[in-house]
Amino acid sequence: MEKIIVFDTTLRDGEQSPGASLNHAEKLEIARQLAVLGVDAIEAGFPISSPGDFDAVKAVAKQVKGPIICGLARSIEKDIDAAYNAVKYSDRPRIHVFLATSKIHMKYKLKKAEDEIVKLAVAAVKHARSKCVDVEFSPEDASRTEKAFLYKVVDAVISAGASTVNIPDTVGYTTPFEYSELIKGIKENVPNVESCVISVHCHNDLGLGVANSLAAVLSGARQVECTMNGLGERAGNASLEEIVMAIYTRRDIFKGMTTSINTKEIYKTSRLVSKLTGMPVQANKAIVGANAFAHESGIHQDGVLKEPSTYEIIRPEDVGFGETKLVLGKHSGRHAVVERLKKLGFELDKEHLDKAFDRFKLLADKKKEIFDEDLETIVDEELSKTSEEFKLEHFHISSGDEVKPEATIKLKSHGKTIEATSTGDGPVDACYKAIDKMTGSSGKLLDYQIRSVTGGKDALGEVSVKISFKGRVVSGRGASTDIIEASIKAYINAVNKIARK
Repeated sequence: MEKIIVFDTTLRDGEQSPGASLNHAEKLEIARQLAVLGVDAIEAGFPISSPGDFDAVKAVAKQVKGPIICGLARSIEKDIDAAYNAVKYSDRPRIHVFLATSKIHMKYKLKKAEDEIVKLAVAAVKHARSKCVDVEFSPEDASRTEKAFLYKVVDAVISAGASTVNIPDTVGYTTPFEYSELIKGIKENVPNVESCVISVHCHNDLGLGVANSLAAVLSGARQVECTMNGLGERAGNASLEEIVMAIYTRRDIFKGMTTSINTKEIYKTSRLVSKLTGMPVQANKAIVGANAFAHESGIHQDGVLKEPSTYEIIRPEDVGFGETKLVLGKHSGRHAVVERLKKLGFELDKEHLDKAFDRFKLLADKKKEIFDEDLETIVDEELSKTSEEFKLEHFHISSGDEVKPEATIKLKSHGKTIEATSTGDGPVDACYKAIDKMTGSSGKLLDYQIRSVTGGKDALGEVSVKISFKGRVVSGRGASTDIIEASIKAYINAVNKIARK
């Protein structure tokens, strides 16, 4: 297998996204997770840019083991010195030097001629090489650089000691076909190109960052520079997760190619980066978006339930996502509703299922998404019309600051009255223990909430509970002007759901 080197620049280019600034501790936390993810190189920052960034890169170099730790530098000696002094603590340090080579950059930004650019690039690489064995060079805006001049620069920096040469599409201008031809041209026209690794760094201004990167890989590039969630300047960089999963999924195209990425860590890393940068992941983002493995269409849901590969080319668990999400809405079909009801513990006969599905469709026209609680309510209301295992007949509570709370509860079940008395830590606990005695349910209270339905001292109180019965979690609700009565009703409501299931 031929390895594609994954060079992550989330902490450098990704952090340059407006509003995505990271502090020292946050950079370190992300770097540690990137090492767990299995990236080959981490561009930890631009050390000369600020004392804070220098310290953060230094901390990453000292504390994160495994990946190459890289610092960015302009082709200026003080930049290179700062980069080296920050990354030198790593077991695998790298200095990444860059200099623009396109006519538009040379004319308006650098105000220098081609010969001057070549001299500066060579001098910068030699200075970096005198400090560090691993040196990378980037001719900035390479995709808009005249080819003959680009070949000359690449040849010169390799001769000066660059072990990796990156060909950036700095402004996201190129297209996959053009970029593929550019990489082929470099490999065919630079005599010493085989002595270095060709890298690519693509921006997403035209939405082609990933496509361009993959086209370059097929043309001989062996390092891809990318970021988690596609963060980066302007429209961002090529997304690490999309590049890796494209290589992983399309082995028929990327024959014999592999990466070191532990794909099961992708989703976790994505969420960490999103949380710490404050940059949310769009719902329909490939691989890591909330909807990446969600299906609402009834046709799709039916297919996925029968065979996941009908509509999923990646298994959600392969990227650490969990399981496929069937979103219940107005486009959902009977198959998906039946499967969700089974997961909730309901096995309905045809009559009750037909009625429940009709009500589901009516509700789905009013609500964008139907949640488990909505389904439970629909089923409970349908079933309660024909059966209710237990009904509250009477309760008596004895409680006080010097009295151990005691509750006597009477329930009606199948025409018979049953009664039990129990003590507890409080009046509600005593009631629930008495109910457990009669029903044999022995539920574990996971959540208990009280809210006022109306205003005033005589307000109607609603109690909501979540109870675990042997691992099955059900909710229950009860309302009364007496909060103890509401609590009893809520618990009995939950017990009746278990009885029906």
